[in-house]
This record gives sequence, structure tokens and C-alpha cells, in this order.
Amino acid sequence: MDGLLTSGQDAGTARTRPEEDALHRLAVVLQDDLTETNRTILARMASDVELIPQLAAHLIAAGGKRLRPLLTLAAARLCGYRGERHIHLAACVEFIHTATLLHDDVVDESGLRRGLASANAVFGNKASVLVGDFLFARAFELMVEDGSLDVLRILCNASATIAEGEVLQLTTQNDLSTDIPRYFKVIEGKTAALFAAACEVGGVVADRDSAVCGALACYGAALGMAFQLVDDALDYAADQNELGKTVGDDFREGKLTYPVLVAYAAGDGPERAFWRRTIEDGEQTETDLATALDLIRRHDAIGQTIREADAFARKAKDALATLPDDPLRALMMEAADYAVSRHR
Repeated sequence: MDGLLTSGQDAGTARTRPEEDALHRLAVVLQDDLTETNRTILARMASDVELIPQLAAHLIAAGGKRLRPLLTLAAARLCGYRGERHIHLAACVEFIHTATLLHDDVVDESGLRRGLASANAVFGNKASVLVGDFLFARAFELMVEDGSLDVLRILCNASATIAEGEVLQLTTQNDLSTDIPRYFKVIEGKTAALFAAACEVGGVVADRDSAVCGALACYGAALGMAFQLVDDALDYAADQNELGKTVGDDFREGKLTYPVLVAYAAGDGPERAFWRRTIEDGEQTETDLATALDLIRRHDAIGQTIREADAFARKAKDALATLPDDPLRALMMEAADYAVSRHR
């Protein structure tokens, strides 16, 4: 999970794999800002209600790349910002993200998050929902303190869009008649919207014009789409030991993802019947995951998913290319390449 920052894990000591070098370099460049963001998060998580910091500590233990707050910090610095507003907004973005994860795990009845027991599995659904509400409240508190109506509009709209994306996902769940445009609408809401907002507010605090802020939002949205599509692919192609992601989690939960839609569309009658039984009806046997993996390979569903993700990564880089050349811009472009390279 891209969970809350820890007090003992800064940009310079974060453990990375070789393919994460782009994110690691970006984090090193922004190490001071990340440290201050971390302090803000920890301070705002404080509560006299013991269960709140306990559950927060559980989230922290899950770790993560902290990509969304990193994007806010990078976008602000890329635009020449030298103040401190971006620190609080990066924390705000992380609170929104983590709150949605808490709520999502309850809705999805998920028992694991990045290989560890999910918060709802440990503390129960009620506590997870309520602490998620607490995080949303803290996020909006930070927005109000910032004082910018543009920032408030962008992050409020993103929060609403995330909720819409989750509801749309709920209505399309297990429905194999869902087409690709409708599926893209789901992930635009549940994933890409916050990426876009995280980047756009960086331009806003730097007082850049609408063209620059729009380019940053386009970069973030396309990057978010690429990340989600590769996450879809990793569920059927990940090295579990390398990535800490259990192969087949999405399949076992009956989630409708891009590789499944590709394999279903390309399948013959018996293959489509298999997907209807396992995804729509939720009837699975011990051998069904192996069959699903075989069908995914047979129809090059992973390849098609990665090619689609790569197209979004190129779109992200094209959007950023409209901004002046800068080492931070180069690292943000490399982050788009990293989004796709994770499947290798």
C-alpha cells in the first residue's frame, strides 16, 4: 500500500529495487521536503482516541512508495516554488489516498494489503471506516488552512471523483459486458483523479498559469492510468517474492480488470463460460487460477495491457514536455517510464 510515511524512513534510506531508481532519485532530490511532509503527517495523526494512532501505526507498517505526495512536492519545485504550502498539501494528498484505501478494503472485503493483514481484518470494518473518515477530515482541515479556493476546488473535486469511480466500479463489478471505455472511466476516477490533483496543486501553489497547471494535471492523470493498468497486469504476472504482491488476488476476489476484459473478448465459447463462472458467478475451484493464467497468456492479455499503459506513459511525458527543461522534469518523466517497467 502507498501508506503513510514513517518517521524512520526518509528518502535517503528507503529500500529500492533497481527498477525503482527513478522514484528513488526523485525522493533523494526532495528529501528535505519529504521529511517535513512526514512530520506533518505524524503530527496530524495524533489523537487522544487510542485506536486512531494504533490503526495508523498498522498502516505505516505496510510501507509504500509515497508516490502521490512525492508528485505534489516535485510539481511545486519544478514550477519554482520556494515556500512551504506544498508540504501540507502533500500530506493532505496522502491522507485522502489512505482514507480511500481504508474504505475500499471494507467495500472489497479485502483481508490483505501488500501482503499484510488489512486494517479492517485486524481492527474491524467499523474502525476502518471511521478512521478513514478521520483522515478525510484531516485532509480537509489542511485544505482550509492553505486558504486557496483553487486548491480547495481541485482536491474536493478529486475526492468526489474518487468516490464516483468506486461507486462505478461497484456497479460494473463482475459484469463482463463492461467495455474498455467504461472500465477506463472507473480507473480514471478511482486512481488517476488523485494523481492529477496531486500534480496540479503543485502548480497552483507556485502561482503558475492555467496552461502549466493543466499540463501537470494531464501528466498526473496519464501517469495514474499507467500505474493502474500495470497493477492490473501484475496480478497475473508478478513475481510474488520480488514485488510482495500475491499473484491472483484480483482473480480470487472476482475483480474485473483490463487483462480479464481482453481475454474474455478474445475467448471462444468455453473460455467465455469459464470467465462468467469465475468472475461473474464467483464460483472458483483450486485449479481455476492456473486456467485463468493460461488464458491470459494465450491471448497476450498482459502484453496488450502493458502496451496500453505505455501509451499513457508517453502521454504523461508529452504533457510534461511543454514545461521548461529541468532535472526535476527529467526525473518526473523517468517516473512515467518506471510506471510501465514494474512488470518486467
